[in-house]
Amino acid sequence: MDRLIRRLVTDPEVTDLLINGDGSVWVERCGSLVRSDEQLPDALAVRRLAVRLAAGAGRRLDDSMPYADGQLPGGIRFHGVLAPVATDGAHISLRIPRRTFLDLITIESTGSVSSDQVLELRQLVAERRSVLISGGTGTGKTTLLAAVLAEVDARDRLVVVEDVSELNIRHPHVVRLQARHRNVEGAGEVTLTDLVRQSLRMRPDRLVVGEVRGPEVVDLLRGFNTGHEGGWATVHANSAHDVMTRLEALGSLAGLPGEAIRSQALAAIDAVVHLERVDGRRRVREIVHWAPRSPRVGATPLSAARA
Repeated sequence: MDRLIRRLVTDPEVTDLLINGDGSVWVERCGSLVRSDEQLPDALAVRRLAVRLAAGAGRRLDDSMPYADGQLPGGIRFHGVLAPVATDGAHISLRIPRRTFLDLITIESTGSVSSDQVLELRQLVAERRSVLISGGTGTGKTTLLAAVLAEVDARDRLVVVEDVSELNIRHPHVVRLQARHRNVEGAGEVTLTDLVRQSLRMRPDRLVVGEVRGPEVVDLLRGFNTGHEGGWATVHANSAHDVMTRLEALGSLAGLPGEAIRSQALAAIDAVVHLERVDGRRRVREIVHWAPRSPRVGATPLSAARA
């Protein structure tokens, strides 16, 4: 890995590293995005670095394939895009996984979750409820999910499906499945949908999807509705109320109408835990329990929220 990258990613407080087309380097440290003193000399240097990093992630990045997404050694998530798609030169984005595990008590001590919310999260786990953790980028969804999974009974078998392996799970019985991009010949792709389907055949006590982002939502909901209770997943959404709309949009990618996804979601999901980031601080905004399961597709999906 490039020396500059190695130096910055070893900083335990850095979670994101961004390099712009002009060579400027930005880091997110402790929830705030700031410009680094580091600087690449020119746009060509940024492009060359992007191509090297893509190769290190086993991805192709060139004029015919001007963007790439993959995983670097150490679990660092890489995304690169070249000109002319990026009009002001190549851009590099690196997401650096948290190196230390945070349990619920530690997260509570930071003010990101209240003591009442910790009790409620533990109750959701103990009662084998199926739960979605929602929020925007960088709100701490992955960190909270890992903390919650540490509360699962040690006798349970967790089958975890991720696009890129990011979850730092402290549990004695975890099976991990990771998606695979197609190779340069266009073959060998393994999608999240493929993996969710395979996971249901692996005797999971708890099915976990690191992030629901596409048509795999259909198989996830089907799994939750066919005896695989107590599952957890994260999803991008701006509020707990927006989660249903988000699920409907993802379901449409699989060709299902919104009403079909809505009815499946109402039957499958028990609660939504929504996170937000305000002034650089992450916190659980609310834990929302969905309405009691009902065959009425038009039923209100959200019950009283609790901040």
